[in-house]
Amino acid sequence: MSALSIPQAEPHRWAMFVILLVGAFLPPLDFFIVNVALPAIQQDLSTSSSAEQLVISSYAAVYAVTLITGGRLGDIYGRGKMFFLGLMGFAAASLLCGFAWSPWALIAGRILQGATAAIMAPQALASVQAIFPEAERPLALSIYGAVFGLASVIGQVLGGILISADLFHLGWRAIFLVNLPVALLVILFGLPLLKETRARAAQRLDPVGTLLATLTLSTLIVPLIEGREAGWPWWTWMWFLIFPLLATLLWRYEQRLSHKGGSPLLNPDVLRAPGLGQGLVIVLLFYSIGAFFMLFSVYLQGALHLNALSAGTVFLPFGVGFLIGPLLTPWLRRFTGNYLSAIGMGCETAGLAGLGWLIATTLTGSQPAMLPLAPLLFVTGLGQGLAMPTLVRMVTGQVAPQFSGMIAGVTSAALQISTALSVALIGGIFYSMLDNGHSSEAITHAFIIALLTMAACLAIGAALSIRLIRRASVRSANPARFSHR
Repeated sequence: MSALSIPQAEPHRWAMFVILLVGAFLPPLDFFIVNVALPAIQQDLSTSSSAEQLVISSYAAVYAVTLITGGRLGDIYGRGKMFFLGLMGFAAASLLCGFAWSPWALIAGRILQGATAAIMAPQALASVQAIFPEAERPLALSIYGAVFGLASVIGQVLGGILISADLFHLGWRAIFLVNLPVALLVILFGLPLLKETRARAAQRLDPVGTLLATLTLSTLIVPLIEGREAGWPWWTWMWFLIFPLLATLLWRYEQRLSHKGGSPLLNPDVLRAPGLGQGLVIVLLFYSIGAFFMLFSVYLQGALHLNALSAGTVFLPFGVGFLIGPLLTPWLRRFTGNYLSAIGMGCETAGLAGLGWLIATTLTGSQPAMLPLAPLLFVTGLGQGLAMPTLVRMVTGQVAPQFSGMIAGVTSAALQISTALSVALIGGIFYSMLDNGHSSEAITHAFIIALLTMAACLAIGAALSIRLIRRASVRSANPARFSHR
């Protein structure tokens, strides 16, 4: 790989992008694929319930808190280099998970998986700004969204297939070891193909900023992920109180470093770009749907008593919509522009509210009729697929290409934080409404309330998106008026 900044469209950009998309596919795949393997892991390794939770939450927490650092490493040292280093580390971590001899060995492997995934994942999104001309970026972001959605949807299905097939008598271990041949093929084909891109202005890594950012995000993410399962002990509230203090300390340090001419992890001038802050708020509201997958599974299996395979098939219309949505985005944007993000979130709002109405009017304990259920799930998934690429473009397009790694990490971290907030807050509302027996009536009622809460968050996100687009139009029409801001 030759280190260069690409001033014009790279002739092999689409082939390069396909290689980088592996970094977008594997992290969500390995998050969802583990869910179906937990019973087999518990039986084989005799894991406790707290250890089972850590198998999932340790990966999610480490991945979320290191995404910004991973994106900035690509800016400074080269996105291709960081992609391959992350991929090789992810393969090594998968090997450790696949041959884990104890619960703690598996958790250690999952922590390493999360850290290396955070180095690998932001490079695909960052490279959209670096290697594609403006006209091709919407299509590239649409494909990125489709791959992200595909990984999220097929993770649980693939996990069930691999465990059922029991390849080479590996059982649950196959869900981790399958990453090894994928990584090997990508390295063999990708090394001679992927050309290097990096930020011209980046000087060196900001170690103090990196440490402060990691600690700051940890004080928010870890208690959100672990708090509900642990019963919200005192330390979770203490960490929440520490979070704004560390965030203030991080911001002031990065400001001082920027004024001295250094290379901050989070450039304050970039983060002050008009509309960026509101765009990130919309991202947080957009992924309030993150709790839907968990709570819908609880409803299907706890209230309707479906088995895991039957429950998985009910999700399929959502997955089809999520896959189709991003592929339609480039064509629809010709007519709607950035308003497509609001339209997509509007579809999600209607789908979730309609699903709540359908469940409320269905006899408790009975499965809703598939004719209205499948279209409602499809519309919800379609809305998410339509909104995601446009929303990501609205955020990442606010900054110069040399900071694309940083903003890719910030955007990805915002999505992870939103998911954690959704699971903690909306999931907390759901579980607080259950009775001790977790009856079908209680689960159904709690799920309807959760659906309406998610729908309300998405409706607010859609309204903010419209407001952001209108303000951007006014700013473009009157640049002198906003030049001092």
